[in-house]
Amino acid sequence: MFATFSRRAVVLVSSCVVVVAAAALATLPPEGVADRLGLHPPEAGPALATGRLGLPAHVEPPVPAPIPQPGQVAVCNEPGTDRVVALPDDAAPGGERPLWIRRPPGPDSSDLPVLYLLHGSASTHETLMEEDLGPLLDREMCRTGVEFVVAAPHGQENGGATTEWADAADGRFALESFVTGQVIEAVEGEHVRPRGLRAIGGFSMGGYGAAATALRHPDLYAQVASWAGYFRVDDPDGVLGDRAAAHSPDRLLDGDGVDDLRFVLVEGTEEHTPLQQGSIRGEAERFAGLLTDRGMTVATLRPRGGHDFRTWGRSLPGVVDFLVSGWTATP
Repeated sequence: MFATFSRRAVVLVSSCVVVVAAAALATLPPEGVADRLGLHPPEAGPALATGRLGLPAHVEPPVPAPIPQPGQVAVCNEPGTDRVVALPDDAAPGGERPLWIRRPPGPDSSDLPVLYLLHGSASTHETLMEEDLGPLLDREMCRTGVEFVVAAPHGQENGGATTEWADAADGRFALESFVTGQVIEAVEGEHVRPRGLRAIGGFSMGGYGAAATALRHPDLYAQVASWAGYFRVDDPDGVLGDRAAAHSPDRLLDGDGVDDLRFVLVEGTEEHTPLQQGSIRGEAERFAGLLTDRGMTVATLRPRGGHDFRTWGRSLPGVVDFLVSGWTATP
């Protein structure tokens, strides 16, 4: 039986339970991803005539899409490596903001996708590490045959406010700027990824933050994975001030450049986490309807359970299948 938790409480479940849940799902075949997820992307336009695309001399050629090699990638035999780097930020506890980076074996390159992850209001990047998210995602990389980098910054601030992964209206912290600037630079370095090979995801408040960040910066990300996210402003500490509408995902769907964003939304069958008004329950369905009305690509997953990592772990195969289907279609 699963309990209901407030946004300020995160249940840390045994990592072995998560591994067992994910391992059971990992046996599912990678074929037919769209049908399995109930994914119905917009109709494609007419196919282009066969021929070679000519690029001006000063334009870099497109980065090739990853080619899936199920069971044959390096991470099948060697786990990814973890590194936590400290980036300067006066608003962070201790004046430095940690960033967890997990890389698959081998050299980095601009054609290796990156999944940026945002934690919830009562947790940190360490919570994701303690839940064995790295090894669980290694398993999914081996199963699908597509490796990717995982990166999760620390999102708390000195005053203890619920940050909403935003830039505070009063200037006391600037997490949105940090995520879209310093974090990308630290992870990618000289191997800058094209937008199509970047995804951003998150859990609870991080699920909200991932959707808002991608919709506010559609030039940076192509896919969003939201676990138990909400898609309207909650902001219990008022960090957004009078700019709430500009940070509400459900009000950002008609902006420039957002129409080809791909969303996978995860909500447990027993999700009842309260918000300032209402609860998270039903948010995935509501937001999916708004996306579908605009012809945008969306998949919804309903794993058994509530607002906890055991529930979210059950969805990892489906989420990774969705992301891989987008990455491998990158021109």
